[in-house]
Amino acid sequence: MIYVDETGWQVGKQACYSWVFSTAMPVLFRCGMGRGKAEVQAVLAEQFGGIGVSDDYAAYKSLFNQHQLCWAHLLRKAIKLLLQHPTEPTYRQFFDDLYDLYQQAVRWQKDKRLTVGRAQKVNSLQERLRQLCARADETIDAETMPLQKQTFIRLQRELINGIDARFVFVVHPQVEPTNNRSEHNLRREAEVRKGGRTSKTQSGAERRSIIMTVLATLNTRFERFTLDHLLEELARWVQLGCSRFQAELAALAKAHPPPFPQQ
Repeated sequence: MIYVDETGWQVGKQACYSWVFSTAMPVLFRCGMGRGKAEVQAVLAEQFGGIGVSDDYAAYKSLFNQHQLCWAHLLRKAIKLLLQHPTEPTYRQFFDDLYDLYQQAVRWQKDKRLTVGRAQKVNSLQERLRQLCARADETIDAETMPLQKQTFIRLQRELINGIDARFVFVVHPQVEPTNNRSEHNLRREAEVRKGGRTSKTQSGAERRSIIMTVLATLNTRFERFTLDHLLEELARWVQLGCSRFQAELAALAKAHPPPFPQQ
């Protein structure tokens, strides 16, 4: 499975993006890129054969064999609506019901006794979501309808339109229901961008891609990611003449040799 996210990244005067592709071990950064679907396909090909986790940005549509949409984004939208309109009980009740539905899904995800029947659990969750989003089919009149009601209906539409990608994590418990893994990896990049410390040239963006990829991937190998541990690891690479990643790749190639002899 793979977790994908992107954030803005300036290269000189050009508005670009940084992408991050996170797994349990390797993490790949691509800085100074565009934001189109082709950028994801350059890494994952036309379609990724596994499960992808992302927000609902259109570039991710139809890219994964199975797609889990991030629940954190949806819950934040529901929270924002109720905080902006604290006197409207409908929005609080909607958030409470939505969060209760999400918590039930998480409980079923973690229930190790559910060796079978997970698909049936998803069906029941989807039915509850449809009942909760009863206003999703309402017509929006932008001229007469209050903005908060328009937002409320659009949120329900978003939930229903992506209903097949809401509960993949229940059927596949190893999948996380949010994209927090990649969001965490991009948090530092967003802070750097806000401070105006982005790349001056494309070659600089490429160097940052390599540096961030190495650091983020090493972070998955260390119990505690500290400067001392990092320097010790780099010194070991110099001494051995081989990085940890090269050794892992060689071991993987030995365990899974190609079906035909290399020419």
